[in-house]
Amino acid sequence: MTGLGTVAWPPAPIRTERLVLRESEARDRAEFIELFASPEVGTHLGGSRPRDDLERAVPEVPGRRPGLFVVELDGTMIGMTTLDRRAAERPGHVGPDADEAELGYLFLPRAWGRGYAAEACAAALDWFADALPGELVVLCTRTANDRAMRLAARLGFAEVERFEEHGAEQWFGVRSPVSPSGRSAPASAG
Repeated sequence: MTGLGTVAWPPAPIRTERLVLRESEARDRAEFIELFASPEVGTHLGGSRPRDDLERAVPEVPGRRPGLFVVELDGTMIGMTTLDRRAAERPGHVGPDADEAELGYLFLPRAWGRGYAAEACAAALDWFADALPGELVVLCTRTANDRAMRLAARLGFAEVERFEEHGAEQWFGVRSPVSPSGRSAPASAG
């Protein structure tokens, strides 16, 4: 993630009640390929990628970069969460510098509907709030993705705007920085 400043990467693994968020390892390669080849996952990303292409393109240790956490359940990758800077040329920004951190996540279909995404994203957001206090986090998802819309609300994201991107209506929201008390700080007026 660009702009981590003095934050060391990777952080120590983050443990939740059921999950571990950690840096990517070589043993995750098959799950990365499965994730990006999945037609179900691709539904909300503009399509899946052919498995043969992924087998050739995915490196031995996939996804190893600042801001990407592998989400592990019982020793196996079930998904990932990311915190990246939202590209300035994309629509949807809350600040004049267009340098917001953006939460992203992808989970294998077998992990859907069990609350893992909420648990993992909340842990990643807590880590981010401790690592870079006071920074806003944004999230963008297709309005047609009901599960993602419910998760955004559950995580405390409030709608800022909707726009067309990638051939679909997008929902764009912001989460206020979390104060040291663990409560969201009031959003500043504009």
